Amino acid sequence: MILRPLAALALVLPMPAHAQDYTFDGLWRASPATACTHTGEDDSALKVENDMLYGASTTCEMNNPVDVTDMQAVLYDMACEADDDTFDGRAMFMNAADGGLLLIWDGYAFKYEACEEGDPGDIPAAAFAIEDVTSDEDD
Repeated sequence: MILRPLAALALVLPMPAHAQDYTFDGLWRASPATACTHTGEDDSALKVENDMLYGASTTCEMNNPVDVTDMQAVLYDMACEADDDTFDGRAMFMNAADGGLLLIWDGYAFKYEACEEGDPGDIPAAAFAIEDVTSDEDD
């Protein structure tokens, strides 16, 4: 039967990296003063979505995920672009005990809290639009 060789092959192949299916997708901020309304600038939120990391002028592909045993964490190979530069690295994303995100990268550990709707700083950008109040009337 052809099924036996296929079943044996399945035992030898590695399991998917996301066997625990941890997700780090969302908007994350480093402090309560960080605005949760946008990404890509200094003092803005960090965004993780579909194995992509969006930071202050940096975008990274999160590749080759490896679960870290018993830690609710995943280690990634990062392929990043920042302005006109590209660089690679390794980073570990971990669920923090308080529901936040821990990001460990090249000797640095960063702690982020989840951006929730209604957070201070979570104000729609339209609220900051400057309205032209000049008048064409002659005085």
